[in-house]
Amino acid sequence: MNKIRVLLADDQRIILDGLKALLEMNTLITVVDMADNGESAYEKTLKIRPDVVLMDIRMPKMDGVEATRLIKRDAPETVVIMLTTFDDDEYIIKAMTYGASGYLLKDIGSEKLIEAIMDGMSGSIILPGNVAAKITSRLNDDASSGITMGDFTQRELDIISLMMKGMTNREISEDLYLSIGTVKNYISQIYLKIDVNDRAKAVLQLKRMGF
Repeated sequence: MNKIRVLLADDQRIILDGLKALLEMNTLITVVDMADNGESAYEKTLKIRPDVVLMDIRMPKMDGVEATRLIKRDAPETVVIMLTTFDDDEYIIKAMTYGASGYLLKDIGSEKLIEAIMDGMSGSIILPGNVAAKITSRLNDDASSGITMGDFTQRELDIISLMMKGMTNREISEDLYLSIGTVKNYISQIYLKIDVNDRAKAVLQLKRMGF
């Protein structure tokens, strides 16, 4: 089994060194590079193509939210997990909308962090309980404003089209030449945007929206 290749992004060197040492204690993970700002994280992601980016929120030059937007636009197969001391719901909503696979607070234990990376690779959404509650509350509040086709990326629209034809994740992955994990990640983002938690509800909701 190939090791999970992780890029770390944080403006504090002591955090970077600590995370690197912690993660590399696990034989299934290797840290391929580190960045001290969002711009560098974006550029290194395009060059190295890591499997996962652990991204701090508040960094100089470019914050982690904007870096996430650019990474998911140009390297959508890369899993981005936000790792920060802040639990501001505005940052959470933006990061998740841009395609982040999860949001963790820096006081998380080492085992939970590694578990979150594994979950992210499998296409799961990773959120601590208090953050999940904020996400759910905010999305429910926003639901009345409605979501339109313009709120989805082109790749999400491609996957929605195939979902509406009844295709499975494997069939979608083969049709779009994506890994199943990447397809699952996109579908999780679609679910989040339309506030559903399973495929049947998603298809029904998308039909109501005119897809």
